[in-house]
Amino acid sequence: MSVQEFALPDLGEGLTESEIVSWEVAVGDAVELNQVLAEVETAKALVELPSPFAGTISELLVEPGTTVRVGTPIITIETADAAGSGPTVETPSIPAKPPAAVESIPDAPEPPPAPQAPAPPETPPAPERTSVLVGYGPKVASEERPRRRHRREEWLASRSAAAEESQPASDAAPQHPNLSLPGERGGDTRVPIAGVRRRMAEAMVHSAFTAPHASLRLDVDVTESLALVERLKRHPRLEGTRVSFLTIVAAACLSALRTSPAINSRWDAERDEVIEFANVGLGIAVATDRGLLVPHIHDADRLSFAVLAREMAELVTSAREATTTPAQLAVGTFTITNVGVFGVDAGTPILPPGEAAILALGAVRRRPWEHEGEVALRSVVSLTLSFDHRLVDGRQGSEFLTAVGDILGDPSGALAYR
Repeated sequence: MSVQEFALPDLGEGLTESEIVSWEVAVGDAVELNQVLAEVETAKALVELPSPFAGTISELLVEPGTTVRVGTPIITIETADAAGSGPTVETPSIPAKPPAAVESIPDAPEPPPAPQAPAPPETPPAPERTSVLVGYGPKVASEERPRRRHRREEWLASRSAAAEESQPASDAAPQHPNLSLPGERGGDTRVPIAGVRRRMAEAMVHSAFTAPHASLRLDVDVTESLALVERLKRHPRLEGTRVSFLTIVAAACLSALRTSPAINSRWDAERDEVIEFANVGLGIAVATDRGLLVPHIHDADRLSFAVLAREMAELVTSAREATTTPAQLAVGTFTITNVGVFGVDAGTPILPPGEAAILALGAVRRRPWEHEGEVALRSVVSLTLSFDHRLVDGRQGSEFLTAVGDILGDPSGALAYR
């Protein structure tokens, strides 16, 4: 019998850390090869972590709610053989550096004795062989301690002490009676920035300071689009498929992108090239309890309307249930964000990194609108297109936005149940 140590892998996403959400096993449990050990939250999704060994759980080294770096040991498993069930990676030993030679000057009159050369450093022992899954890499040493979530009980327990420490000294300047400084009464809460929220923040900062943003806005009468949604819900080919106004907007964007290659492109600074994509990786921004996710439908422009509607519904559901796969969260080419579901009329979105444009969809409002020569109450929505001005100029952005608006104004002929 031997005890095998399992370190947190990078899960194939190139990430540096993950959070142990929950353990699916306990000490003393017998596990099989590839049995789920834990649920892990990366910066993109919840992932089930399989066991690389068959044996008995010896120790859980990390508590749920702890964020650990890739390569950190998280569990030990007692196995029947010394080699373990998984492949191993040999880490070569580092040879000791030879001592520097001591020079002497010939014919020098009675030179003082040469200083004793320092003893050569001992050769460090070769690291133990670590059994890991193929592609996971060997254990990585790190001086960083795992970060724990600040749970409600922790700050409640320290609330009284924090309030006492935050009281101003008697000789301090008087405070405004209605001003409550952070921590003054111990009611502030510190929430670790990790997982999806951290990834989102890093991506937005990178995008804002690397791509020159510009935006255009267009108000559109979408009364006919909303009527089409109701007809499509009753269409026999779409029975059981969730069709919404967002589905119509996505189809309109995919149709307009056919004649707007600049909108579906990417700036490659390393090679000084512009990549115009042959197909569309359509991203749908989804607000979740873990933060904003943008899963993608790859080759969305090749799908029929019915398949597109099903893919979009499944994408939103999986994002909210934290079952989105890393492949779905890979970089896309064009994104739609629906801020209208929160009652917002319009907004100027920040570009997802690597994309040329993003469309923000506002809330649909009943507004007085000119229709067939008269003023009538119509359903109107605001469309805002943000774009990378290196890739898209004002004319190109305007042509794309008006093309989308034209389709939404009269959708029956342009969409034709793609």
